[in-house]
Amino acid sequence: MKIVAVTSCPTGIAHTYMAAESLEQSAAAAGHEIHVETQGSAGADPLPQETIDAADVVVFAADVEVRERQRFAGKPTLEIPVKRAISHGPQVIEEAVARAAEAPAPVPAGAPAGAPGPSMATKVTAEGGTLTRVRQWVMTGVSYMIPFVAAGGLLIAIGFMVSGNAREVTSFPLPDVVDGIDWTSRFQIGALLFQLGVAAFAFLLPALGGFIAFAIADRPGIVPGFVGGALAGTVGAGFLGALAAGFIGGFTARWVSRWKVPKALRGIMPVVVIPLVATLVTGLLIVVVLGPPLSAVVEGLGDWLNGLSGANLFLLGALLGAMMAFDLGGPINKVAYTFATTQLGAAAAGGSDTNLKVMAAVMAAGMVPPLAMALASTVLRPALFSHPERENGKTAWVLGASFISEGAIPFAAVDPLRVIASSIVGASLTGGLVMVFGSTLRAPHGGIWVTPLIGGPLLYLVAIAAGTLVSAVLVIALKSARRGNAEIVAEEDAAASGVATARA
Repeated sequence: MKIVAVTSCPTGIAHTYMAAESLEQSAAAAGHEIHVETQGSAGADPLPQETIDAADVVVFAADVEVRERQRFAGKPTLEIPVKRAISHGPQVIEEAVARAAEAPAPVPAGAPAGAPGPSMATKVTAEGGTLTRVRQWVMTGVSYMIPFVAAGGLLIAIGFMVSGNAREVTSFPLPDVVDGIDWTSRFQIGALLFQLGVAAFAFLLPALGGFIAFAIADRPGIVPGFVGGALAGTVGAGFLGALAAGFIGGFTARWVSRWKVPKALRGIMPVVVIPLVATLVTGLLIVVVLGPPLSAVVEGLGDWLNGLSGANLFLLGALLGAMMAFDLGGPINKVAYTFATTQLGAAAAGGSDTNLKVMAAVMAAGMVPPLAMALASTVLRPALFSHPERENGKTAWVLGASFISEGAIPFAAVDPLRVIASSIVGASLTGGLVMVFGSTLRAPHGGIWVTPLIGGPLLYLVAIAAGTLVSAVLVIALKSARRGNAEIVAEEDAAASGVATARA
């Protein structure tokens, strides 16, 4: 069979590419030809139209709307969640083959001759309930916001490192840099990098509001969403204000775009009327109605965070750590991660080190599940794991070190209760320890590769090691409690070895 597939997840980072790899390996093992298009955060490299036309079946492993879907018109299609492609690749390939046999694929008439042009995509599917759609709207905004956070946070952190004077570099104004930077001065170079980072961070709230509105109303929502997000920052409503601005701007723009107007006015609707009315409504509501109460909430949250100490600090870190391990890249994980990234914005706006501790705790805790599974399956007790799990364990070392929690998904798919329970315990310990140790982090991603940007790196690594060891020991203990587990694994390995020998 000739199969084409598209993989895409809400954030467009880990699940997208893990699903592609799983499908490629499963198709190759079954003797089929497959070509996969990944529609991730780095964009998409569209499949050639001739490859699509020659395919017998199409697999959409996506939790979001597939871009340029019309390219696949007329083909038998199998649509599945992206996690299913990761966890059950061989079964997905079997289902795709069966789908092709049920409905032979004609070559789509009128298919575009070339690859599609680039386009912005939302994270919203055509189906789903209200809560699902709300989550997808928010994740669209978050996915477009994160690059601003990453660029800004890393530039600020590098600026601090280069300058050697983190306190004074924050008060070195950009005009002084523009008037004539001394390229032999570490302090001035650091100040320039810091100012570039601050400029990137300034787009955090507008991007969040703008792309939530974009997900709701398409392009008409971008202007009111961006303006509302910027106003949320101006009035001190912060992250909550940007969320509100995105929804208000999006729904207002969608409402105005559906007005029945004379044919002569249709041309000016998207250029003049929609942005004018939607921006006016959004701006007034954010500044006059929602700004004061949301500003008070944000200020109260900041005071609460800054007032935490001792056991309370540990509990916050433990809670965030548990959320990171609960669904390994799912909605709960993303809530904790999004909260941490917004704390980076608060820190850039003059917040305290507590804001940066939150980001450090979340990243450290997110590294624990894959590292723990790698340690248990490749070092401590390989016999408790099947051959595929041991192979996944080798990959999990790199994924965990790179802060990709999804590296533990292959283990959780096989044994969800034991793997997730042990991961939560270890990640909670790591999150709590990082908060207590006082480690800070300005980078929103990177894992151990951004260790030079971490405040208190030695204790930070100690916290990760402690959580990893606890989770690894716990998952081994839980698996060992299963009756006859080792014998079952040995039989599975022997069967797998026999199949491999037969194929050879």
